[in-house]
Amino acid sequence: MSDKLNVCLLNDSFPPLIDGVSTAVINYATIIQKELGSATVVTPAYPGAEDKYDFPVVRYSSLATEKQLGYRAGYPFSASKLEAMKNSMFDIIHSHCPFASTVFARNLKEKNGAPLIMTYHTKFNEDIKRVIDNPLIEPQITKFVVQNISVCDEVWTVSKGAGENLRSIGYEGNYIIMPNGVDFPKGRASEEDIEALRAEFGIDTDIPLFLFVGRVFWYKGFKTILQSLKYVSESGTDYRMMIVGDGGDIEAIKAEAERLGIIDKFIFAGAINDRSELRVYYCMADLFFFPSVYDTNGIVVREAAACGLPSLLIRGSCAAEDFTNYRNAILTPNDPFAISKELIHAAKHRELLKDMGQHAMNEVYLSWEDAVKNAFERYHVVLENYKRGITQSRETKTQEILYSSICSITNSIQKVRSITASAKRKTIKTSRTITHAISANIVKKDK
Repeated sequence: MSDKLNVCLLNDSFPPLIDGVSTAVINYATIIQKELGSATVVTPAYPGAEDKYDFPVVRYSSLATEKQLGYRAGYPFSASKLEAMKNSMFDIIHSHCPFASTVFARNLKEKNGAPLIMTYHTKFNEDIKRVIDNPLIEPQITKFVVQNISVCDEVWTVSKGAGENLRSIGYEGNYIIMPNGVDFPKGRASEEDIEALRAEFGIDTDIPLFLFVGRVFWYKGFKTILQSLKYVSESGTDYRMMIVGDGGDIEAIKAEAERLGIIDKFIFAGAINDRSELRVYYCMADLFFFPSVYDTNGIVVREAAACGLPSLLIRGSCAAEDFTNYRNAILTPNDPFAISKELIHAAKHRELLKDMGQHAMNEVYLSWEDAVKNAFERYHVVLENYKRGITQSRETKTQEILYSSICSITNSIQKVRSITASAKRKTIKTSRTITHAISANIVKKDK
């Protein structure tokens, strides 16, 4: 392996909030720290967060925007945090989100001088549409995101579809595809653990079990899930649908399942943060049901593959990349009735599903160790290109001046804070001296 590097990883979400990107950042940091150099994670503050990792986690100020965004919005102009990290000697700054994290990363780059890489994980234009229901503001925020990405020295995407989405929102620079990995070992959990979990939920082994793992929001394809399963129920086919995860739309989804008369088929298991326990859930199921057209890579689909669990995916979606219909997955049109036909067929041919799952395990699996080592080798290329002045950055002179000005302002704020803090300490010291003198004088007079 190449020479070790000191890497700064940034993302807007991080535990206790668990999603695909935060999982990616944890694995990058863990593997780099253990084998490849040093890693520091920079992320917004979160109430009750306990950062017990083998790598340092730096948190900056944030706003309570979980209900609107699904995570906390960071305030990326923290003068004290930037000043504290100024001498960290990072070789690479790697942002995994084009919002606050990349703004913070740009400011940090001004202080450190390290090249900045941005990985595009998610269809952020869809996030913006969902949160900003305003046709006047939405294009401006999308433009800001594109500008933020365009000033990075190299841009990565996690899939071909993610790159196409990035192009569709106006990005004109180059990018390379750097897929995410899976932290599950290849293979299945013990049959004893699987049987114990089925017994815990009262699921008979004769009943086909479909599984969804992820954040429970409508945009993950839940309307399709509900309507498809209504058709399956109407056909007289028995099944159970297990939802592992949590999210802001969970109560509305439960209510809709109740309205459709299929709530008795659902099992809402909640979020499972223990990775070894989650692996048993994958191994217990017969089919991973993931009709999302939002996800750009679908780590959960590859987690399922690692466990020998085949997936039902929407043909042409990013999650369906690298999969072949009826070999290692079921690929369908994005149509609830067509999907229901595949689910009914799957329920009656569970042995066929096992065969598909074995192919998925052998043909699609990519460990996080291999994925991060691939990225790490590319870090060295980026660093060498940066030293030679070869960069994808499309930062205009105006943008460069703006961010230099922001850094100057944050430096000034930090100096004022330092002076104020110093003056405060002197005042306290003087106050203590005076108090001590007065007390001593009182004692003397009493004597």
